[in-house]
Amino acid sequence: MYRVDSMKAEEFISHQEIMETLAYADENKNNRELVDQILDKARERKGLSHREASVLLACEDEEKNQEIYALAEQIKKDFYGNRIVMFAPLYLSNYCVNGCVYCPFHAKNKHIPRKKLTQEEIRREVIALQDMGHKRLALETGEDPVNCPIEYVLESIKTIYSIQHKNGAIRRVNVNIAATTVENYRKLKEAGIGTYILFQETYHKESYEKLHPTGPKHNYAYHTEAMDRAMEGGIDDVGIGALFGLELYRYEFAGLLMHAEHLEAVHGVGPHTISVPRIRRADDIDPDTFDNGIDDDIFAKLVACIRIAVPYTGMIISTRESKQCRERVLHLGVSQISGGSRTSVGGYVEEEPEEESSAQFDISDNRTLDQVVNWLIEMGYIPSFCTACYREGRTGDRFMSLCKSGQIQNCCHPNALMTLKEYLEDYASEDTRQKGEALIRKELENIPKEKVRKIVEKNLTEIEQGQRDFRF
Repeated sequence: MYRVDSMKAEEFISHQEIMETLAYADENKNNRELVDQILDKARERKGLSHREASVLLACEDEEKNQEIYALAEQIKKDFYGNRIVMFAPLYLSNYCVNGCVYCPFHAKNKHIPRKKLTQEEIRREVIALQDMGHKRLALETGEDPVNCPIEYVLESIKTIYSIQHKNGAIRRVNVNIAATTVENYRKLKEAGIGTYILFQETYHKESYEKLHPTGPKHNYAYHTEAMDRAMEGGIDDVGIGALFGLELYRYEFAGLLMHAEHLEAVHGVGPHTISVPRIRRADDIDPDTFDNGIDDDIFAKLVACIRIAVPYTGMIISTRESKQCRERVLHLGVSQISGGSRTSVGGYVEEEPEEESSAQFDISDNRTLDQVVNWLIEMGYIPSFCTACYREGRTGDRFMSLCKSGQIQNCCHPNALMTLKEYLEDYASEDTRQKGEALIRKELENIPKEKVRKIVEKNLTEIEQGQRDFRF
């Protein structure tokens, strides 16, 4: 039985409802009248149901598909402007007791080097990340209650926030760790985390259990209900995602949107972010052994349809994807990207030898953060290092109400310019600095309120004189 407001995983992610949704989409994928009705509803910027969005994803009419892409691009501009938020992952440990067949951290992998950063090693890695210019991190760990207990994660967060190096500071720590208890989520909230991120991997319960044959992650319901426990523990912002390639992509798409609808129905606020990783080659993992992989065209349409269905939600794409792929989906809905990333435990201070790699997956975009920032500026995007909403308490329903009304841009656009200015002053190459300064001068003219523009201009001058951390 499907119930969007149920607290049981198999009811708010109902297999029967997904199968009926896919059948409905197949029946109507060439129904131009219905597709037009759905697109008209989407133009109201209030989102779509999983059934409506699934019809768009299945649509085979090329003319209508072009309308889908154009609408996704316009909605992205309406809600997020031309800002792209920057972040980097920091892997603390790859010890893991699970048996996930698609991840090289799985317990049976005896040849991957097992590592866990000490607090001093974390300090050195964070300083290296600060020296690149990063202000926002996503902490990653395997699941191992002995080698990586919650106390270790909490201590690591405290260490990260304590480090001030030159003008460097990590202002937001997002956390991607295994599903845990309400009590532990409360501890993470008290530690000052930003977003709690957990990928479902696959919403198909039977496939999920086969892909996670051993370890605590085998429990589908416990994993799927984690976001409810996180929100009960006081975490306002949660990030969901599926690992595309494990199961049929249209099934995962419907499951993702049903999960978002569930969070909105129960907690009054949907996911802060949705991630769209695709399975990648790793230590003892060959992605070709999974037969549900999707090509770049399908991937682009997935991104566009997610953007239309949940216009208020941030979308994340990592360095799993190539420069070409990332460029394409930036236009269609992605609002956050990583840059200069390492997926190994450590590796920012000193790159690991290939034969001793502890990486979770191979990176497709190997450019430095400065090269990524330069590339974004050349395309007319504002690389944003802003963390103001989190630090000003604009999280959860407060963030979403501002975002849905379009008012968030009154804060985000000026904040993006000021944090980009910090990056240009402290970390950028000369070429990036010149291009960035030209972009800031141009974008100042797009601040509609003269009073705000004057404040930003004053703050930009003070940043040149050594002041930091201005925010609206």
